[in-house]
Amino acid sequence: MKNSVKLYTSIYCDCPLGTEGVQRDVHQERGRNARQSAWLRLRFLAEKYETYCLSDAGLAAVADGFAKLEKLTLIWCSNATSAGLRFVAQKCGSLKSLDLQGCYVGDQGIGAVGECCKQLEALNLRYCEGLTDTGLVELAIGCGKTLKLLGVAACDKITDVSLEAVGSHCRFLETLSLDSEYIRNKGIIAVAKGCPLLKNLNLQCIMVTDEALSAVGSLCVLLESLALYSFQRFSDKSLCAIGNGCKKLKSLLLSDCYFLSDKGLEAVAAGCSELTRLEVNGCHNISTYGLESIGRSCMRLTELALLYCQKVGDQALSEVGKGCKYLQALHLVDCSVIGDDAISSIAIGCKNLKKLHIRRCYEVGSEGIIAVGNNCKYLTDLSIRFCDRVGDEALVAIGNGCPLLQHLNVSGCHQIGDIGITAIARGCPQLTYLDVSVLQNLQDMALAEVGEGCPLLKDIVISHCRDITDVGLAHLVKRCKYLESCHMVYCPGVTTAGVATVISTCTNIKKVLIEKSKVSERTRRRAGSIISYLCVDI
Repeated sequence: MKNSVKLYTSIYCDCPLGTEGVQRDVHQERGRNARQSAWLRLRFLAEKYETYCLSDAGLAAVADGFAKLEKLTLIWCSNATSAGLRFVAQKCGSLKSLDLQGCYVGDQGIGAVGECCKQLEALNLRYCEGLTDTGLVELAIGCGKTLKLLGVAACDKITDVSLEAVGSHCRFLETLSLDSEYIRNKGIIAVAKGCPLLKNLNLQCIMVTDEALSAVGSLCVLLESLALYSFQRFSDKSLCAIGNGCKKLKSLLLSDCYFLSDKGLEAVAAGCSELTRLEVNGCHNISTYGLESIGRSCMRLTELALLYCQKVGDQALSEVGKGCKYLQALHLVDCSVIGDDAISSIAIGCKNLKKLHIRRCYEVGSEGIIAVGNNCKYLTDLSIRFCDRVGDEALVAIGNGCPLLQHLNVSGCHQIGDIGITAIARGCPQLTYLDVSVLQNLQDMALAEVGEGCPLLKDIVISHCRDITDVGLAHLVKRCKYLESCHMVYCPGVTTAGVATVISTCTNIKKVLIEKSKVSERTRRRAGSIISYLCVDI
C-alpha cells in the first residue's frame, strides 16, 4: 500500500529492542527507496516486531525518515504518547489517515495533528483514554476543511463540547462513529446541523434520546448508513423521522433497541425504498408485521439479518421472498418461530441467494433446506448450526443443486451423517471450508469422500466427532493439498499417529487444534507454532 506504514504491536509488551529495531530498519529502508518519492512499505516490521511495543523513539524515526507519509496505523501501541505523535505531525504534513486505537495519546499530540496535518481525512480515536475535549476541539479547528471520517469510543473525557466543534468546523464530515456514555443530544444535534454531507452514522450513546435522532432525520438528508446500538431512551418517533427525512438510507442496524416497535420499522420501509441491508438484533418489540412492511416496500434489499427476534414468524419472510428478489444474504439466529415455510418462501422467491446462515432456529428442518437446494443454484455459503431437524436429505439437495458452494457449516446438526456429507463432497468441488463438528453419526467414509471430491479444501473442523479416526484423516489429507487448518479436539479415534499424518502430509498447514496429549515430541518439534493445544489433561 503506497505511502502507508502499518505497525501492529502488542498492547502488553514493552521492549526497547523494538524501538531500536524500528530505527535501524527505517534507516535502511529509507536508503533503498531514496529514488522512489520517499514512500515506504513496512509490512515486514509487523512480523519482526509484533511482540514489542513501539515507543516515541520509533515513531520519531519513522517521522524523520518519511516526510511524505500519508497513512499511519498504530493499533494498541500503548507506549506511543503525545510526544511521539507530535514528531509525526511536525514531520509528516501530508498525513491523510491516522488510526490511534488504544494509544495513550493526549491533547498535545492530537492538537499537533490539528496544527500540522492540514490534509487529514480519517481519524480513529477509539479507546484513547488520555484525550479530552481540548485536544479534539483543536483537531476539529485545524483539520475541519478536510476531515471526512471520525471515530471516538470509550473516551470518557470527550463530551458534547467536542461534537459542537466538529459541527462548527467539519462541514465535509461523511462518517461519524461514537460510543460514549457522556455524549448527549446537544452534541449529536450540533453534528446534524453542521455536517450536511454526513452519510454514515454509528451511535452507541445511551444518553441520546428522540430529540437527537429526530434532528438527524430532518437534517441529514444524504444519510446512507445508520447503526444504533443499545439505545434505551428513544422510540419509534426517531425511526419515523429517519423514514421521513433520510430517503437515501441503504443500511440500517438496530441492536438492543428495546422501545422500538413495528411502527418505527414500518416508517422506515415506507420512506427508505433504497434500503439494501437491514439487521435487527434483540429488538424484542419488533414482530412479523414490521418485517412484512420491509418485504412489501424495500425491493432492493440484498441482505437481511434477524437475531434473537422471537416475535418474527414465517409470514414475515414470506413477504420478503415475494418482494425482495435481489436478496443475496439471510442471517437468522435464535428466531424460535421461523420454520420451513419461511425458508421455502425465501428459496423460491430469492433465487440469487448466495449466503444463508441459520443458527438455533429449531423449527427449521430438511424441507426448507431442500427448497434452497432446488432453487438457489448460486449459493456459495451455507451455515445451519444446531438445527436438529435438518438431516441428510437436505444436504443431498444442496449437493445436487448448489455446485458453487464454498463454505459449509453443519455443526451440531445431529441427523446429518455420511450420506449428507458424501453428497456435498460429490456435488460441491469448490468447497474450501467445512465444519462438521458435533456430528455423532459421521464416520471415516465421509472424510474419504471429502478428500476425493473437494481438493480445494483449506479449513476443516471435525471436533467432537466420536467416530472419526486416523484412517479418515489419512484419506482426507492425501488429496486436500491446500489444507491450512484442522480442528479436531475431542475425537477419541484420533491418535498421535493421525496428528503426525496431518502435520507431515499437509505442506500448507498453518494451524492444528488438538489436545496436548495427542502430540508426540517428534511432531511437536516438527510443527512448532502450527499446533494450538486444548489442554484437557488432569
